[in-house]
Amino acid sequence: MKIPKRIQPLVEEGLIDSVERQLMSGKEATVFVVRCGQEIRCAKVYKEASQRSFRQAASYQEGRKVKNSRQARAMEKGTRYGRKMQEEVWQNAEVDALYRLAAAGVRVPKPYICFEGVLLMELLTDSNGNAAPRLNDVPLNEAMALDYHAQLLKQVVLMLCAGVIHGDLSEYNILVDAAGPVIIDLPQAIDAAGNTEAGAMLERDVNNLRNFFSVCAPKLASTQYGKEIWRLYGDGLLTPESVLTGQVEIDMHPADVGAVMHEIALAEQEEHERQVRLQQMLN
Repeated sequence: MKIPKRIQPLVEEGLIDSVERQLMSGKEATVFVVRCGQEIRCAKVYKEASQRSFRQAASYQEGRKVKNSRQARAMEKGTRYGRKMQEEVWQNAEVDALYRLAAAGVRVPKPYICFEGVLLMELLTDSNGNAAPRLNDVPLNEAMALDYHAQLLKQVVLMLCAGVIHGDLSEYNILVDAAGPVIIDLPQAIDAAGNTEAGAMLERDVNNLRNFFSVCAPKLASTQYGKEIWRLYGDGLLTPESVLTGQVEIDMHPADVGAVMHEIALAEQEEHERQVRLQQMLN
């Protein structure tokens, strides 16, 4: 097929020899099957910000680091240079997450290089050598649903132990290759310790899995794995070997309003004393 304009620079650099076909198109990017020497890989071409239908970028960018203060200021002001840097940060987040998660044992595609807004990575295939289908296109029975759900919970835990939350996990960004589910599409991945919405995003990811698989496996419908995983993480008890039950005990003890008011009074007294000391210093 004709080489897309965005992929042409990789052809000129000798990173890609030919484009075989378009594989899929999503809200963030279009993916092509490409030939690199004797290997078949895929090239993920990120869409421009104005063309993406993913509109929640701000909450995902919290906690992300940039190279220097000049870039940070430009991104904050929204200048042309700042928008360019913001796109680079968005794209590099996926590459960084892929390497980080692969090192942690998470099943993700192997990345090769990100060049001029195109991510070159491993092409996942099924047992017949065809491109691996999305999870939502795979026929499931109850046993398969329970098995895949358990496998993906394990992956979510491994990700969180590595400090990463997918942030947009669903049946549409999970592929099923010859060995089982593989997590894809990570440009919105967040740092669990650096984003104030991390807990809500983790729980939403896990609930998306629950809602999808419970159609074939109704016993999953009442589970609360998201809350359980995040509670273990917050208490510093989450490990790749953590045994999950899907149940969370609700604290039924009444709130100690008196103790809370006492703490507030102490804080107000400390602030008053600080203001008095400050006034004395000024006088």
